[in-house]
Amino acid sequence: MRSHTIDIPDRYPTRTTTPSRLIERTDPTVWSAGPEEPFSAASLVAYDTNGYAEIDGLLTPDEVGLFQAELRRLASDERVKSDERTVVERSSHAVRSIFQVHRISPLIGELVRDRRVAGRARRILGSDVYVHQSRVNYMPAFTGAGFYWHSDFETWHAEDGMPAPRAVSISIALTDNYPFNGGLMVMPGSNRVFVSCVGRTPEEHYRTSLREQEIGVPSQADLTTLAARCGIDQFTGSAGSALMFDSNVMHGSGNNITPFPRSNIFIVFNSMLNTLVEPYGAAIPRPDFIASREFVPI
Repeated sequence: MRSHTIDIPDRYPTRTTTPSRLIERTDPTVWSAGPEEPFSAASLVAYDTNGYAEIDGLLTPDEVGLFQAELRRLASDERVKSDERTVVERSSHAVRSIFQVHRISPLIGELVRDRRVAGRARRILGSDVYVHQSRVNYMPAFTGAGFYWHSDFETWHAEDGMPAPRAVSISIALTDNYPFNGGLMVMPGSNRVFVSCVGRTPEEHYRTSLREQEIGVPSQADLTTLAARCGIDQFTGSAGSALMFDSNVMHGSGNNITPFPRSNIFIVFNSMLNTLVEPYGAAIPRPDFIASREFVPI
């Protein structure tokens, strides 16, 4: 199936010329009332409250080794480096991200379908799911660039046409995440507030925003208000651990100036009941390798 135009009211307006505002979310965070597995009841309550849940030991040490080798292989493959799905650092030209990686790598394609991963997504979203986006991220030692505060849903809504925040991301660590090597920071409870952003979306915005996002980022005033309300947590953990987080959680990461590199596999699952329509804040959708419009359930 592919996208189609449908008249769905925009409850989360953004990319406007009017002042930004905080909009209370009307959609659930946890949609399912089904069996607890593979989440415990306590984990689901924490996810619903904070917008994220940490999973220790999602991958075994042997699996971590396999995926680490796979990431090294992908980053050294010249065909992959020259592919339009690969994003490189502006200064060093080192590989930063490889998109649609579950189609490039059969090994990661198997991981996407794993019950430990897709099963948790189905549990949270209360429906069948498909892969909206997949990528691997590399943050090298000393020169790894961070990413400014943002809500993924703001971008997916504005530029991809995702109607509601009925999507979940999982970030699987393949290296140890310390407080000092650019680990992900999140604002717990920010999933309940949508932060609109000022500014029109430029043409082919994805070409620059995947390296450094300037449009679709909250104002400092809104971030200050949200941080005062929610606080800031940081995801740390050993290789093989994972973080599942709601599409609307405010998050970001700092630069990595330490000798310790950081890499992860990042998969976004969207509900089959929340498939993409026309973008709400852009002239045309982003390419399929960034935001899939082939709605095939896992």
